[in-house]
Amino acid sequence: MTPEQVAQVQASFQKVALRPKERLVVVGNGTAAIRTLEALLSRAPRRYDVTVVGAEPHPNYNRILLSAVLAGEKTMDEIIIHPHAWYAEHGVRLLTGDPVTAIDRTANTVSIAGAGAAVPYGKLLLATGSKPLAPPIPGLDLPGVRAFRDIADAETMIAASKRHRRAIVIGGGLLGLEAAWGLRRRGMAVAVVHLMPTLMERQLDITAGEMLRCDLHARGIKFFTNAQTEAILGTERAVGVRLADGRQIAGDLVVIAMGIRPNVNLAAAAGLDVNRGILVGDDMRTSDPKIYAVGECIEHNGQVFGLVAPIWEQAQVCGARLAGDEAAVYLPSPVVTSLKITGVSVFSAGALAAEDTVDEELALHDPRHGIYKKLVLRDGRIVGCVLYGDVADGSWYFELMRDEADVSPFRERIVFGRDFAEAA
Repeated sequence: MTPEQVAQVQASFQKVALRPKERLVVVGNGTAAIRTLEALLSRAPRRYDVTVVGAEPHPNYNRILLSAVLAGEKTMDEIIIHPHAWYAEHGVRLLTGDPVTAIDRTANTVSIAGAGAAVPYGKLLLATGSKPLAPPIPGLDLPGVRAFRDIADAETMIAASKRHRRAIVIGGGLLGLEAAWGLRRRGMAVAVVHLMPTLMERQLDITAGEMLRCDLHARGIKFFTNAQTEAILGTERAVGVRLADGRQIAGDLVVIAMGIRPNVNLAAAAGLDVNRGILVGDDMRTSDPKIYAVGECIEHNGQVFGLVAPIWEQAQVCGARLAGDEAAVYLPSPVVTSLKITGVSVFSAGALAAEDTVDEELALHDPRHGIYKKLVLRDGRIVGCVLYGDVADGSWYFELMRDEADVSPFRERIVFGRDFAEAA
């Protein structure tokens, strides 16, 4: 090239270098938000000037392991995934303990409670998570009543276990049972109140749910199923609950673990399209093309999300889109459930039972050894499985289900596991 051409190229590079980066503001500092950032930074590490705003006063931590912290199996420091140094290393500005209070879609700014000024964005990512469901009953605001969603909740419950002896958990789903077991490990007498007749009814069938109840009862947890909480008792603090049938259960700590609902308040106030969650398309965009959303706060094709696997998939797609990949789309995979209670093995995915006359169920039940396996087949393909006690083949069954593999050639052997089926 001539000297003039070299000078022109150098000048163009200088212009690119001086051009300010597009501003990306991330509202939320949980799994969905930081997984999305990781996906973005792996593809386009210098594309954005990134600011992360988190309501909690902590860097990113593994919320899934809160139950292990409550049970005394992990410390708070051990569940931190991304310490402050990670943000600094990647040039990410982190604001903690200071929630976003409003979005101005005309000015393209967000207002932060304690910042004193609006923060501008070119693109905005909402990862506002979820809120705990709570029954509309008297006593919810009493001291001694707590949800189980974050580090502050876990710390409060651990402190309560040192001062008090009796706990009540309202909710016999995944989170409620993990909370109950953690408190039991802390030495508390624990009672679980569950509205439905069997535990974890969204993830387990009746047989597996009853096996789970028996195992946890043997570990000292008391259960009240088919039971509706009518009120939390107490005047100065919680002292128990009253059920709709008149029974009363004494307790010094009441944990609400009835499920979650997407946190859409910020998005709704900004005029974004919301239903149960913030509505997003396959590209993870909201009704405003400058605003994306991922995680427990979203609704995609009528579905909302509370487990980590689909959120990781959403994060990969959203990170790719923010990096400029217009081909990335979110296609939900079957959801896998496992329970984080030491010594209890549970695995489920897909349908829990045959849904019509063309479905068939293959089951193996060994009560003596605490083993139960059930597969739901449709047209020779697995569409669901429930495993209890022996979950070693769970990943194999899931792969067959995900790949829509025809299992007809080894149908008679499949319930006995991979080794037996493949050996035959």
